[in-house]
Amino acid sequence: MSVTPASYGTLSRMQEHDVVSADGTRIRVWRSDAEGPVVLLCPGLGTTPETWPALLLPTCGVRALSWYHRGTMGSARPEDESRIALADHVADALAVLDDAGIEQCVVLGWSMGVTVAAELALKHPDRVSGLMLVAGAPGDSFESMLGVSGLPSDLRRLVGLTGAKALRAAGPLLDLVLHRLPINDVTTFLLRHSGLMLASSAPEAVAGSMSRFMKHDWTWYFTLALALGQVPRQDLTGVTCPTTVLAGKYDLLASPESMAGPAGTLPQARVRVLPTSHFLPLEAPDVLAEELLLLVDRVDAVHRALCDLDPPPLTSGSRQRA
Repeated sequence: MSVTPASYGTLSRMQEHDVVSADGTRIRVWRSDAEGPVVLLCPGLGTTPETWPALLLPTCGVRALSWYHRGTMGSARPEDESRIALADHVADALAVLDDAGIEQCVVLGWSMGVTVAAELALKHPDRVSGLMLVAGAPGDSFESMLGVSGLPSDLRRLVGLTGAKALRAAGPLLDLVLHRLPINDVTTFLLRHSGLMLASSAPEAVAGSMSRFMKHDWTWYFTLALALGQVPRQDLTGVTCPTTVLAGKYDLLASPESMAGPAGTLPQARVRVLPTSHFLPLEAPDVLAEELLLLVDRVDAVHRALCDLDPPPLTSGSRQRA
């Protein structure tokens, strides 16, 4: 399977519907129509399905299942607007799984979605058969920013937190500018050469992923970012399922060290650093798809090994046949 410019015309159509989370908030769910085992995607904050071209090909080998964050892309804001803590996002993930009738599956997180995916694996290990963490640290997101700069961690955290607060205050101005910004060849070129993403990302993918992203209510967006970004660094010691970490060497928002450190010592961890930015799903879609299918195979191998260690009890009929 390879994601090429020509393949963007064959991406799966998204099917969307609403579910109700534990606190009564209406959450918009999306899923692909590809054949294969279900993979739950804990998305980057406010991102769209088009950010994941490798998961939207009909031949990708997995069926992607995900949702839009509270107050974004059709999901409602909670009546109590303080209900945007990590536990609330995990509750939304569980509501998505329960609605689909999925008891257990591979869970994939990107960017701040890594924090949600890690918490799901820690608090509900029975629901997570395998874990993939992409371009995001498990908690303490602001500290993981600007790792390539060499700044001390406390200063990086301060810069990230202060920047997010300033952008939240500038929300109305951002709305005025970004809601009117056309996504065309010029703006796509500028985004691909901005440093936040690399020129190796396909223009078609960038345009598709940014068209709706730019329409956010930016005050609310950075309110969500501040709530989720200040979650303390998570201790992944209790994660025992097969785990894959994909980090971007040139990622300004999540340094490889902030990802490899917490996950590298896990018993079934595989860590890979790619020559990408934070937008790894757009810049290395084929590698991501390859690693995801490998993780699915690893999960299947663990399942078969456990079945061999715990054979079904003998019955009178099976004793006679033996």
